[in-house]
Amino acid sequence: MRVVMIGLGRMGGNMARRLMKAGHEIVAYDRDADAVAKLTAEGAIAATSVDDARAKAGSPAIWWVMLPHGEITDGMVDRIAAGSAAGDIVIDGGNSFYKDDIRRAKALAEKGVHYVDVGTSGGVWGLERGYCMMIGGPDQVVRDLDPIFAALAPGTGTIPRTRGRTDDAADTRAEHGYIHAGPAGAGHFVKMIHNGIEYGLMQAYAEGFDVLKGKASDKLPEDQRYDLNLADIAEVWRRGSVISSWLLDLTADALSEDGMLERFSGNVADSGEGRWTIEAAMEEAVPAHVLTTALFARYRSRVEHTFGEKVLSAMRFGFGGHVEMPQ
Repeated sequence: MRVVMIGLGRMGGNMARRLMKAGHEIVAYDRDADAVAKLTAEGAIAATSVDDARAKAGSPAIWWVMLPHGEITDGMVDRIAAGSAAGDIVIDGGNSFYKDDIRRAKALAEKGVHYVDVGTSGGVWGLERGYCMMIGGPDQVVRDLDPIFAALAPGTGTIPRTRGRTDDAADTRAEHGYIHAGPAGAGHFVKMIHNGIEYGLMQAYAEGFDVLKGKASDKLPEDQRYDLNLADIAEVWRRGSVISSWLLDLTADALSEDGMLERFSGNVADSGEGRWTIEAAMEEAVPAHVLTTALFARYRSRVEHTFGEKVLSAMRFGFGGHVEMPQ
């Protein structure tokens, strides 16, 4: 299939590469001409503008937008829609707010253009590992796009099968790393909650390692102080413990390189999904104590930093390439 990829940053560029490796054609466009040139050298079709991309898109055109959420993505979707024909498909694979998806889908439907939202997890490792995707949009359109999603997804890999799942299941996509979650907005809603949970998990690791580090404090009685090797603790927990995870793997990597995480600032950003998760919890009257606390801990980190927040910074850099280094 031919896909126009708009936005060739940390994830968009690698998603394009993974699709090309699977035999799909990519029309590549980004404001950064160097990013387009690099992908073109690897086999993509270069586009110098949205209009140029449209001329090379084929019919029906499939547009995959990988841009920051909000006005930037809204503006790009509007530009694409202005020249689109009935049957064209616009995919937003960024981290848009699910209510924006609902609005866009309705507007595009008036032109006969299909809208699909794809909550995408995989970060800078997606080219190698594949991308976990949570998809919203019309059922038949999502099925028509299945070759693209299957190519981007990690596949079954070496993960043991969950008890009770069989080959007789009507829909096995979840086992391959992607799902059709529901109508417009459902994909980004599921990804939003995924990121809210991510905040809570990361905060738990960060606080735990902060307590471990603090056990050497001179504020404690001397016979109760332990100078613990945090890198070794992270390493042993990776191997057979009930709290092993990819986030712990990334923490172990960072601590192995620098036990005090001096190169990380501890000024921890939030990219929107955590806030939206808490808003959804309030709308539904669902208690979300851990997720709310994790979000507010990130706000506090911008005033004063703890070692725990350096652990958070290290994890964010590890999975997403988010740079929060000391200035």
